[in-house]
Amino acid sequence: MKMEVNKIYNENCLETMAKMPDNFIDLTVTSPPYDGLRTYNGYSFDFESIAKEIYRVTKEGGIVVWIVGDATIKGSETGTSFRQALFFKECGFNLHDTMIYEKDAISFPDKNRYQNSFEYMFVFSKKSPITKNIIHDRKNISFGRKVTGTNRIANGETKKASCYGNNIKEFGARWNIWRIKTDKGNNKTGHPAMFPEQLVSDHIISWSNEGDIVYDCFAGSGTTAKMAILNNRKWIASEISSEYCEIIKERIKIDKGLFEN
Repeated sequence: MKMEVNKIYNENCLETMAKMPDNFIDLTVTSPPYDGLRTYNGYSFDFESIAKEIYRVTKEGGIVVWIVGDATIKGSETGTSFRQALFFKECGFNLHDTMIYEKDAISFPDKNRYQNSFEYMFVFSKKSPITKNIIHDRKNISFGRKVTGTNRIANGETKKASCYGNNIKEFGARWNIWRIKTDKGNNKTGHPAMFPEQLVSDHIISWSNEGDIVYDCFAGSGTTAKMAILNNRKWIASEISSEYCEIIKERIKIDKGLFEN
């Protein structure tokens, strides 16, 4: 069967990826249903098989953004996120960046530990990333001054920074901790864990170019598909729940009539 793009596949993502040739996807942006924190209509997934297939179908130079957190069970965090990150490396991926998605709210307070307000955003690359459209929107408080810093080298001595003497630009590259407002109040989809649209859009802009293929193997409410369309990328979505597939179709129809299948 020929692999079609700009399409929702109502099936296990392993079935979808089995249709893909090697080195096919430019960017994957997804969040798995981790640690049983939500039921997702009762479906589970085979992580290791999925990770291996994601590696196969990702182009050389392509990126996978894997957004995940850990549950606390019997007083201990599970460490699922770290085990998954290490397995992706075993598959052949480079761990290009360990990023943090800092939420602007938490669900319930915890009486015996500091409040958890983040998830990991592991950015894996298949060899060296081809596309790196780093977002520069961090206001520099030293705008207009000259760079005067030094770097410490291996023997303990210091040397002038390579950019020494340059004028500091008005905006610098964004930090790798992203505090992004959740879309919780605007979530009318019925899905229990909708991605913030800005989060997905910013990753799509950062790691792909117009016309590239963006994949979400756990499509959920379809945020990755929607933001791929709005950023002029091709897209593929796998979602095992037929109910959630209907959510995706309706959501994209509602948002400027973008769904064309």
